[in-house]
This record gives sequence, C-alpha cells and structure tokens, in this order.
Amino acid sequence: MGKAQARALSDARFVRLAGLEPGTAASSHVRGTLIELNVPLVRFAAARFRSRASTERQGLTQAGTVGLIKAVDGYDIQRGVEFLAYALPTIIGEIKRYFRDTIRPVRVPRSLQELYLTVTHAADRLEQRSGRLPTAAELATDLDVDQPQAERGLMVGRAYRAYSLDELRGDSSDGIATRAERIGGCDPELDLVGRVGAGQERTLAAPLAPSRATPHSAPPWAACSGPRPGAPPVGRSAAVRCRT
Repeated sequence: MGKAQARALSDARFVRLAGLEPGTAASSHVRGTLIELNVPLVRFAAARFRSRASTERQGLTQAGTVGLIKAVDGYDIQRGVEFLAYALPTIIGEIKRYFRDTIRPVRVPRSLQELYLTVTHAADRLEQRSGRLPTAAELATDLDVDQPQAERGLMVGRAYRAYSLDELRGDSSDGIATRAERIGGCDPELDLVGRVGAGQERTLAAPLAPSRATPHSAPPWAACSGPRPGAPPVGRSAAVRCRT
C-alpha cells in the first residue's frame, strides 16, 4: 500500500470513527485500525532520536506509540487539518517526554529544562551573529538574566549521560585504568599551608634552619646597625654599618 492510499484509507476511517459512539466495539475496532495504519509515523519520528546516548530502540517505539494513540484520540477530521501535521508533533513530544523522564541520569526540574531550551536557542542565535560560541555573560545579557542562571541552563544539557567510575579508559598508558583511580585524595601535608599565620612562621621554618645554629648563636646580621636582610629599605642611601 502506497502513502497516498494509506492516507486516503486513514481519512476514511477517521470519518467513520467520528460517526460511532465512543467505547463501543465498532469504535474500538476502527480506532485500532487507525493506530496500525499510522505506525510508520512512529518509526519515522523515533529515527530522529536514535543517535542520543544509548537509547533502546524499543523504548523509543513504545513512547512514540503512546503519542500516536493520543493523536488518534484527539484528532478531529472536521477541522480540515491533515492528520500527519497533527500527529507528528504529538508523537515527537511524547518521545521527548520519554527522554526527560527516563533517559536522563539526573532528574532535572521542568523549570531548568525550559531554561536550557531558552539558553540553547539564544546560544545558536549569538553564535550565528558573532561566529563563535557565546560566553555565559553574553547569554545572560541577551536573555536579561543573571550569569549564574545562564550557567545553570548550560549545565542542564550535560545531564543526558553519566559515566561510571568503574568504566575502563581506552588509553591507560599512564597506568590508570578506571575513572575512579584518577580521583585524588586528601593530602594531610597541605593542612600546613592553611595554618601559616602570625607567629607560626618560625615554627614551620624551624626544621629548615642550619644544623650548626644553636640557641645562643646570633644571626650574621646581629652585629650590624643597619636593617636586617629582607627588611624593606629605608632609602636609597641607607648603609649598613657593622661592628668589626
């Protein structure tokens, strides 16, 4: 059966369905026939999303079929709109809802998803205008929102796929096989940096002092009446006078 014949048969079935009482056996039979006739629309719509992540083909088909059923139940042939123009957006919308509810590893609130769409459209528009990817600040100015909100909108698009920490890396030339092995741990020696403050420099520098130094020995510059080494100079002509 060609496309033109299938379309004509589908229109005839919709005319018949409109004259039947909903819920009757005859209405259910015609409704099922319409769904079977338009299953190719589901496969056509699902083909647009097969490149996303690692989605199962069966899941896309099931979601698209739900959209097709909704389109058949909501279509009114008396309005003069072609069924294809009404059903295809409904099927695609149901597949997108399937992505939103099941595919994303992180459940993102609907408000953030709408923000992501707005930011994406603005980014495409600005990229065409300037020839480069816009920054978060430029997106915030264009959308009249604050920069953190624009950054959140960009981050939502990265939630389509999650990586396992136990996933093996293809390039293990550095001896690191999994992602978990690349995560560093806490270094207790770094705590010393945070404790450096007033009066603690001498304590931390004590192990670095020369071994010949004693509590009774004076530093080399103790006999000098001028400023000690490292002190800010008093003036260009400042001289150091030492006792010999």
